[in-house]
Amino acid sequence: MPGPCNLKKKKKQQAKRDKKSLLQRTDDFKEEEPSPPPVYEPVTEPDVPYDPCPGYDQDELLPATPNIYDPGTGPRIRSAREFLLSYFAQPPSLNDPLCAEFAHDEILQMLCTVLPEETAIILWYNKSRAKGRVCPSCRRLYNLGDVLPDLIQDSPKYALEPRSSFLAREQFISGLCSPLCFVMASFNHPGAIKATWGRVAEEMDDVTWDLLNGPGVGIDDEGLGLLLKMTRLDDLGLAQLCLPDADIGI
Repeated sequence: MPGPCNLKKKKKQQAKRDKKSLLQRTDDFKEEEPSPPPVYEPVTEPDVPYDPCPGYDQDELLPATPNIYDPGTGPRIRSAREFLLSYFAQPPSLNDPLCAEFAHDEILQMLCTVLPEETAIILWYNKSRAKGRVCPSCRRLYNLGDVLPDLIQDSPKYALEPRSSFLAREQFISGLCSPLCFVMASFNHPGAIKATWGRVAEEMDDVTWDLLNGPGVGIDDEGLGLLLKMTRLDDLGLAQLCLPDADIGI
């Protein structure tokens, strides 16, 4: 039989085992040291302006500048080619024999070889339409017979240009809508202004033709001086382009 000493000894050993087990469980459940919070570095974005409509071209969202506008002296065009393709351009006057001859696309192509494209299109339009005109200088849109406002407005109630016979003829011949526009077109040949205004080749003398055929004062006039000279001839001098060896003065 176990004696009292053995019981005491067993109790001590059991107590040690319980204490050791308790310490081990305490170590197992000991809280871990908290890890330091993560450091967030700011992300540097490229310096790009704010786009309220990503995925869209902002230029496409803006309304296009209208090709026809009115500064107060009548409607004008910005682009001759755009105007030619628009609803506002009059169709060629095919019932007029002369207009029908000029209405061919080949005539426009020939004009583009000697004149800037915009000037060539305006000249071609004016010669292939019986009444519709675009001024080659100020690009005012009008019809033959219209009474046009003065381009120089000195007062709110500006005067109308006088309807002289030379003005009416010049509008028919070249499409230049006013004396001011005619002066601008003939700026390279100032000595020929008076003798050329409202006249065609048969009504001009050799001195005037010599002035028009001269080098002029050398100002870049976007082909207006050449247009002025070409429109004095019934065929615009295109016969000379087709037959350069022919004796045709232009």
